[in-house]
Amino acid sequence: MRRPTISDLAKEADVSIATVNRILGGTASVKGTTVQRVQAAAERIGFYGAGAIEDRLRKSVPKYRLGFLLQQSSRELYQLFGKKIVEACRARRDEVIDPVVDFVDLLTPENIAGRLKALGANCDAVAVVAADHPVIAQAIRELHEKGKPVIAYITDQSARERAAYVGADNWKMGRTAAWLISNMTHGPGRIAVFIGNHRYQCQDVSDASFRSYVREHAPHLTIEDSRPTHEEPNEAYRMVKELLATTDDLTGILIVGGGISGVLRALREVPQERRRSIRLVCRDIGPETRKGLSEGMITAALCHPLEQTSTALVETMIETITQGASGSTIQRTITFEIVTPENI
Repeated sequence: MRRPTISDLAKEADVSIATVNRILGGTASVKGTTVQRVQAAAERIGFYGAGAIEDRLRKSVPKYRLGFLLQQSSRELYQLFGKKIVEACRARRDEVIDPVVDFVDLLTPENIAGRLKALGANCDAVAVVAADHPVIAQAIRELHEKGKPVIAYITDQSARERAAYVGADNWKMGRTAAWLISNMTHGPGRIAVFIGNHRYQCQDVSDASFRSYVREHAPHLTIEDSRPTHEEPNEAYRMVKELLATTDDLTGILIVGGGISGVLRALREVPQERRRSIRLVCRDIGPETRKGLSEGMITAALCHPLEQTSTALVETMIETITQGASGSTIQRTITFEIVTPENI
């Protein structure tokens, strides 16, 4: 096939040949949007100088360094979050994004606050997944005072200095979980609720709305007091195993924090007939959850759509940088997905 020429590229991008030459030469000013259009056209037709145009594009657009403080590097779910965030940064065409993804394994407020401030010192904005705690709120406040916006991701923060929240509507998530369990059980029964930590707003709100729905629509069901797993699978395993040994009317489990692998391990140790009588609803989907769904052990997973959520997070972070301290908090609510064994 004939190699595309500069004339072909100009025609494809609907610009003049002179404009293409200026972009390739890199010596004259061309609007960033025009460079983007020419670069996209070069990719479409396989133009030999596409690399040079992309280099020019990167030199002509704004550049940002964004920090992302996620939790527990050992959890595949957070590794997946990090991967999708990096992909969302790389997909940006109007800016060049340098993503810095960090994982915090020691989940004490002091450690998270220290890591948050360290990340913020070298980034233009920071997103954080963390429990809501005064020590973390103070770190958010200090970064705000230095002009470094902090975005709460997945779970919100009460610090009024936070710049934005990006995540699901956790009130709807909890009531949806209650609707699923109550409509798939018959007669009276007991429901266990497992959370990671009472200070995670996303979990606490889901817990409250779950109970709200059951009180309103399924008063024949009894909900146990919430049990914190501290995001540890072994702790979840211990508590579920004990629960199965001491109750014979367990009809549902809601787990809105970490530890799903421990819950599944405990359920696999009981007879299949007992297992099938328990409706299990969890949050978000990683490899272990996907396996539980495929086995029919999990009734449903209520999940953040990772690509959409990551794209919204990056967009929101850039918006908080460019708009400065406006005094108002941006709320980006992402519609969650319901994944079942039949649509996995």
